[in-house]
This record gives sequence, C-alpha cells and structure tokens, in this order.
Amino acid sequence: MLINAVPQRQGAVGPRAAELPDGCVALSELAGHVLGRPVHHVRQTRAVSEVDRGIASRAVLTGPNRAAQLAALEAPGGPVLTIGGDCGVELVPIGVARFRHGPELGVAWFDAHPDLNTASSSPSGAFHGMVLRSLFGEGDPEFAADPALAPGKVALAGTRAFDPEERAAVARGLAVTSVDALAGVEKLYVHVDLDVLDPAEFAGQNYPEPDGWTIARLVSELDALARFEVVGAGITECVGTPREVEVLEPVVAAVGRLLVSDKAG
Repeated sequence: MLINAVPQRQGAVGPRAAELPDGCVALSELAGHVLGRPVHHVRQTRAVSEVDRGIASRAVLTGPNRAAQLAALEAPGGPVLTIGGDCGVELVPIGVARFRHGPELGVAWFDAHPDLNTASSSPSGAFHGMVLRSLFGEGDPEFAADPALAPGKVALAGTRAFDPEERAAVARGLAVTSVDALAGVEKLYVHVDLDVLDPAEFAGQNYPEPDGWTIARLVSELDALARFEVVGAGITECVGTPREVEVLEPVVAAVGRLLVSDKAG
C-alpha cells in the first residue's frame, strides 16, 4: 500500500480552506503511524488563482497540482491511500483507477455532500463540490474524466446536504443511495470525506453538516465493504490539528484493513 499525502486546498473556498494543507499533514502522519507505512508527500502549491469559467483556482487545479498527482501515481505497485486536502484530490486517483480497472469499477462515496454540481450549478465555484460529477465525464471538459465512471456504479453514503442539480443527477441514475444497490461492481474505490461524521464526533472538518454519523458507525460501514476488492481509497477535508485527528485512528485503521485484505491487489 502507498500513502500519498496531497495537501491541496484550492478546490475549497470556505473560511477554513487555508487550513487544509496542515490538516492533510496531521492526518497523513497519523495514517503512517497507524498503518505502519511510509508517507509520500505530493508537492502542491498553496497559491490560489482567479475564478475562471465558474471554477475557483482553475489554473492551479489544472496545472501544477494535477501534474504532481499524476506523477505520483505512475507506478504505485499496489493500492493507494490518498490523504487530502480537499475532495478535488480524488479526481486523479479515481480517474486512474477507472482507467486501470475498467467500467465495472465502483465507488463508495462517504460524504455529507454528493459533490455532483457543475460550474453552472455550483453556488460557490469550489471544485470540491464538482469532483464526482467530473468523474462521470460531465461538466467542464478540462476536468471531465475519460474514461468516465459508469452511471449507477457510485453509492452515496451518509450524504445529507444536496443542491437541486445534485438531486436531479441522482434522480436520473448517476449515483445510487445505498452500497447494496451497486450492481456489477467487481472492484471498489472508497472515498471518505470527514464531514460524513457529525461535527460533535470530530471538530476538524472543513465543511461540517449537522446530523452526521458517529465514528463507530463509519467504521462499521467501512468494515462491511470487506466483501469487495478495494483497489484504492481517499480520506479528505481534514482541518484538524495533530491532537484532534487522534480520534480518527479507528477510521484510518478500517480503511487500512480494506486496502491490505487478501482481495486487494
């Protein structure tokens, strides 16, 4: 297993976005300790750029940040755990997984938000709210994945804050709302945005939403994915301090169990 720390913050525009790089470092250090693996720090600039065609920091996101991530995934030699940074860091590893594993790749998307907006529907212009839509090959062509995830191969879990366009995308079958509804999935990527948790469980969330899960619930739901061959995973949107992230040790351990199972390759 390879652990890539990707301290990108430009996909987010909220009041705590500038804390994402430090949160990424804190969480990746915890992951390295819990999983007993070295951490590869993928260089990401902290500079931001202007809103362009409805996407904040477009030039940075499509330039040096993306190039560094692609280079880090050229020859991973096994499953990769990506520690973000904002959810936009998932564009590259999930896109690479789809290329390598084919159209039957599925994604379990643990996130308070479905991230199914486009530049035209996003209320903020923040790319982290568009990344899953981009992985379906839709929206802005500079971000749209090719090959794309197949409709119905993504399961939303713990998702509770939808914009109208995101509800419409689910209604037309882009994503399902239960892992049990995934059909024909042979290999799975697991995305965990920490805002799937209730803010009372973990304070270091970049974009908290009320009525989230407990840590115990998240661990249970992750353990239930052991029936799949999990080929990659990401944990994103951490703005916690090294002391705050300690409560996430069970979550990191659960993700690690999926990545080092006998099925993972």
